[in-house]
Amino acid sequence: MHFRQGRHHVNSKQMILKVADTAEEAQKVVGKKAVWTSPAGKKITGTVSALHGRKGNVRSIFANEGLPGQSLGTKIQIE
Repeated sequence: MHFRQGRHHVNSKQMILKVADTAEEAQKVVGKKAVWTSPAGKKITGTVSALHGRKGNVRSIFANEGLPGQSLGTKIQIE
């Protein structure tokens, strides 16, 4: 969905992802691996760390490098 951000700072290493319609369904993917594949074939991996709100969103952290802006609105695989 979007980068996790505050009032003055955008954290490109943390993403908010929509994975389900309820928090109970989204809780099942916490701890799993998230993989985004670029159009060139490069894979960037992270982990789903926690729930974000009560609408089925989760927070994922990509440790080594952040995701580029072109990743917004694209599909991310949860393994």
